[in-house]
Amino acid sequence: MGAHLHFDCYSGISGDMTLGALVDVGLPFPDLVNGLKRLRLSGVTLRKRRVQRGAIHATKVDVIIAKGLQHPLSLTRIHRILAASKLSDKIKQQSRSVFDLLAEAEGHAHRVAKDHVHFHEVGVLDSFVDIVGGLIGCDLLGVTRVTSSPVNVGTGTLQSAHGILPAPGPAVAILAKGIPIYSAGPARELTTPTGMALLRTLTSEFGPMPVMTPTAIGYGAGDADPVGWPNALRVFLARPSSKNTREHDTVLQVETNLDDVNPQVYEHVMEQLLSRGALDVTLAPVIMKRGRPGVVLTCLVAQAELDGILDVVFQETTALGVRVCEVMRQILPRRFVSVKVPGGVVRMKIADVNDTTTKAAPEYLDCKRIAERTGRPVKVVLDEAALAYAKRRVTRTTGPR
Repeated sequence: MGAHLHFDCYSGISGDMTLGALVDVGLPFPDLVNGLKRLRLSGVTLRKRRVQRGAIHATKVDVIIAKGLQHPLSLTRIHRILAASKLSDKIKQQSRSVFDLLAEAEGHAHRVAKDHVHFHEVGVLDSFVDIVGGLIGCDLLGVTRVTSSPVNVGTGTLQSAHGILPAPGPAVAILAKGIPIYSAGPARELTTPTGMALLRTLTSEFGPMPVMTPTAIGYGAGDADPVGWPNALRVFLARPSSKNTREHDTVLQVETNLDDVNPQVYEHVMEQLLSRGALDVTLAPVIMKRGRPGVVLTCLVAQAELDGILDVVFQETTALGVRVCEVMRQILPRRFVSVKVPGGVVRMKIADVNDTTTKAAPEYLDCKRIAERTGRPVKVVLDEAALAYAKRRVTRTTGPR
């Protein structure tokens, strides 16, 4: 089984912060440099240095670009560079997924077609190298599961090629759909489109840090060094134990019986619970006292999120009391792999049962978004994603003929 990497985005995330954090947590810098040589780009070098951000000692990795190469790139040009590279098929596919996400977000934000987007902020070569380098780094570290804290996106305003924009910028705001975010710290942009797209492609779970046994902790410095603020990305790396392929944690199970709630309210209640940090929410039909039909509302939640969950239950339902008990979960290691379908990119959630067996399922919200945009049935998009992943697995198993 592979390693587990957790991103602690208390000061946001960017491409260079990701590179610095991966090197700081144990990625050999020469291996990263050699891996990036497979891009076959001239005029690009990496520099590593130790810096301090607030009270934090961190690693800063800079991508040095020769003069004359700092210009916007189109999505087509980016795909051509990837196709001509000597990167592995896995890294090529992940890189395409990141840039497809960026193109969709930039296109939506600025009302242009995805293929006509020129990446002023994210498509110059240094950010291109940040993205591919981050993916190479995770692969070299043997990472198969990536989790993340909620993401600090910053506040205030930022200067862009399109003028002054609110932080987070429009592209980051679009990429943050479905991801827990917040604003804190200095009045500046803390999360970049590059960082958010990388996080969205790699991460399988967002929320409080899951139970893990870290073997290394790393800090990747951002460019800015605001007074009194430790501007760095922190990562925790947990190497697998040979004793057990499964992980475990302890959560709270909140339950209450409901027999006088309008069924039309159930969807809203479930959405509110999930938005307040619930790990899972279910409704089960039961027969209650005096033969009345009812439902049992069950919610799994981390200890830190309990108060918010109780607020929703008591405010949005007729419940007068709840049952709370501690339960232990056995968890399969999970990760995301992105596949292309007509109309967009779908993340496949992959769970490792053992060294030879996996489970895979398309991310429903990705499929729903594509179905709404293209007018195709969501079932068709789900089937297309499953088929695309199956074909990819067959290709990787048998190799080219």
